[in-house]
Amino acid sequence: MGGQVSASGSFPSLSCPRNTNENSDWMSALCPQLWDVPLHHLSIPGSHDTMTYGLNKKSPICNTESRLLQLLAKVLPCVTVPAVLKWSVTQVLSVTEQLDAGVRYLDLRIAHMQEGSERNLHFVHMLCTALLVEDTLTEISEWLENHPREVVILACRNFEGMTDALHEYLVTCIKNIFGDMLCPRGEVPTMRQLWARGQQVLLSYEDEGAVSRHQQLWPAVPYWWGNQVKPEKLIQYLEHMKSCGRPGGLFVAGINLTENLEYILVHPAGSLKKMTLPSLPHLTAWVRDQCPGPGPCCTNIIAGDFIGVNTFVSDVIRLNEKLLGC
Repeated sequence: MGGQVSASGSFPSLSCPRNTNENSDWMSALCPQLWDVPLHHLSIPGSHDTMTYGLNKKSPICNTESRLLQLLAKVLPCVTVPAVLKWSVTQVLSVTEQLDAGVRYLDLRIAHMQEGSERNLHFVHMLCTALLVEDTLTEISEWLENHPREVVILACRNFEGMTDALHEYLVTCIKNIFGDMLCPRGEVPTMRQLWARGQQVLLSYEDEGAVSRHQQLWPAVPYWWGNQVKPEKLIQYLEHMKSCGRPGGLFVAGINLTENLEYILVHPAGSLKKMTLPSLPHLTAWVRDQCPGPGPCCTNIIAGDFIGVNTFVSDVIRLNEKLLGC
């Protein structure tokens, strides 16, 4: 696993993630032979829980978490919030840095915070970020304007505390921010088709009612979530899913590990970072063995945690070279 481990044998520090722009325009740099391949047959890197880099010790516990956890956060905030935080953060690069690094699937989990304005939409993963959804979507739009031949898949998910009125407000924001960049749902397009139309955004939306009302929204992209602590078990799950046959359109294979209560109790000084980093070589080896394409066992989007600490993004992009030999 060249480049993943330092000379001392330790893994790269998350405080100084590897962040280069070498993949900032990887889609337009693909072999022209691949410009006519539908997006769901390409290999696309994604980030799991994209916005958790915005969490910190001042982040409030989400309203939908258990009453006990919310009570503990009020009574013992200096203990509870840091404990939850270390198991909630999955990314350290900002959304712009992730896009620069080559990520093209963004996992955006949205919640309405009761505190603040009536339309106070933030990102969530147990805790709520201070980052506003509108501001982040605008940041993504501005990045796309500077990279006119790159395409992103935005997965708006979870929607904790969202009413129909808030869904309509969010969809209006999406339309206003991205405008003609949005690709209406239909057959999954190729890059050449998207470039011809000036479209750069496929927006997956996890609320069926909103999707039925707005042609600009795509149904939720399936996410293979293994819910496993050990990488071996996660890979077994992913291989089982592959053996069942791939979905018909875009889909995500998540190589993200997930803690459980037993693991947390046995590792009181642990964190998601400490659990994940030693497993990256094993998970990356699985990634390099995958193949995109239309076959029943082919992969499409592959999403992971802590983007930038290893070669994950480049490894996923490089899988597209296997299509040239088909």
